[in-house]
Amino acid sequence: MYKYRSSKNSGSKSWVIQRITGIALVVFMIGHYILMHYHPDSGHTYEAVLSRMQYSWYRIIDLSFLVLGMYHGLNGVWNIFRDYNLKPWQNITILSLILILGIAFTAWGFTIIFSIPYVDSLSLSGN
Repeated sequence: MYKYRSSKNSGSKSWVIQRITGIALVVFMIGHYILMHYHPDSGHTYEAVLSRMQYSWYRIIDLSFLVLGMYHGLNGVWNIFRDYNLKPWQNITILSLILILGIAFTAWGFTIIFSIPYVDSLSLSGN
């Protein structure tokens, strides 16, 4: 017999957020492609990346890309596991692993982005 599942337990919020983050990631991906691969002055050297990261907007974009990507990817993995009728302890174990890995990798990404130093513009130009 059919059992009504309220929207609280259906995963509908997760589904909507998954779609929103997907659209945002496409926008970020197009911007990333244009900035990093299509623009002739982009450069992929350490100096070019360091120069670009002197602007806080690039850091904000990278942090946003990181958070959206991690949520979107890990939520997708969780939704794959939700399709199977697992035992409650298996659901808790898998969700716990996803959360721990997500927090760890997001923290690692934040650490890397915030570890890039702000430097004098004169030292970047070689003077």
